[in-house]
Amino acid sequence: MKSIFGNLNLKTHLLTAISYLIPVVCGAGFLIAIGMAFGGDSSTDLTKAGYSFWDVLAVIGGQGLNLLPVIIATGIAYSIADKPGIAPGVIIGLTSNAVGADFIGGLIGGFIAGYLVLLIIQFVKLPNWAKGLMPMLVIPFLASLIGGLIMVYIIGVPIGAFTHWLTEYLQSLSGTSKLLYGLLIGVLASIDFGGPINKTVFAFVLTLQAQGIHEPITALIVVNTATPLGFALAYWMAKLFKKHIYKQAEVETLKTAFPMGLVEIVEGVLPLALNDIIRSVIATGIGGAVGGALSMVLGGDAQVPFGGFLVLPTMSQPLTFVIAVVANVIVTAIVLTILKRPINETEELQSETEEEDIDLNDIKIS
Repeated sequence: MKSIFGNLNLKTHLLTAISYLIPVVCGAGFLIAIGMAFGGDSSTDLTKAGYSFWDVLAVIGGQGLNLLPVIIATGIAYSIADKPGIAPGVIIGLTSNAVGADFIGGLIGGFIAGYLVLLIIQFVKLPNWAKGLMPMLVIPFLASLIGGLIMVYIIGVPIGAFTHWLTEYLQSLSGTSKLLYGLLIGVLASIDFGGPINKTVFAFVLTLQAQGIHEPITALIVVNTATPLGFALAYWMAKLFKKHIYKQAEVETLKTAFPMGLVEIVEGVLPLALNDIIRSVIATGIGGAVGGALSMVLGGDAQVPFGGFLVLPTMSQPLTFVIAVVANVIVTAIVLTILKRPINETEELQSETEEEDIDLNDIKIS
């Protein structure tokens, strides 16, 4: 069983929980967005007659989104303590909803639940005849009791107040402040191509989206979508100037990276970026800054946290997303075209020929 002292990798537990959360947010988000787009009402009482099909979609989606504090708490507790963390995670997540601590409360409550379970396993010892009660009764009861009391009497009210302040502050941002936040999100999200920095930014903006602030997550989606498309456009842009910037193997990689980028899978471009990491980071950082800033200033409001161009139906002004993505793609492509050194086609062909001519029978071990 895991020890609390060797299991303090907080970021890993958070990202694990987010990986469980994203499908729920996407599914529920698309349902409520489609339902409300056609006149549905997420507050409709489905126990009474008179509701429409679109009301049903909106209600189902709304109920799913209301459970986000529970899901994040359960995911974190499970990552920390395995199956014994599930029940306390659910209960403490529900308690967070009850006291108004919402998503941030559920996030913190998940860590509390997980580590409480580890402490109970480590320090609560029962006689042999009663050990069977530990997973079914003792662990869920004690962890839920202690964690629930901590949420209600100690951290719930301050977290709720902080959440309320953060929501009001971000909603009151002016154009200049939105521009700066967009620049920051765009740069950080774009420079490691879906790596740990990108994931950390995602965790932060997802927290804001759970509070009803959709602009930051939209800026992140713009950048992740545009980065692979920018690499692809750079290929064609360079050809216009008779500049050969990709090896043939990299061109083949682009054929996969481009469609992946359309649905916000940025990792497909990693092989190209790693071959020329400094110039690639500069290009994507500049492009991401432009895309993120435009998205924030124009008010992009995707209702789901992932999907690339699939998020367009969930936005009140989908054109803002398209404009931000196009600007990001063009800037990234221009910078790549300027910075990347031309490939010597003769040397590339010679290198490929040498690789093909290698004969294992010629290799002798003396």
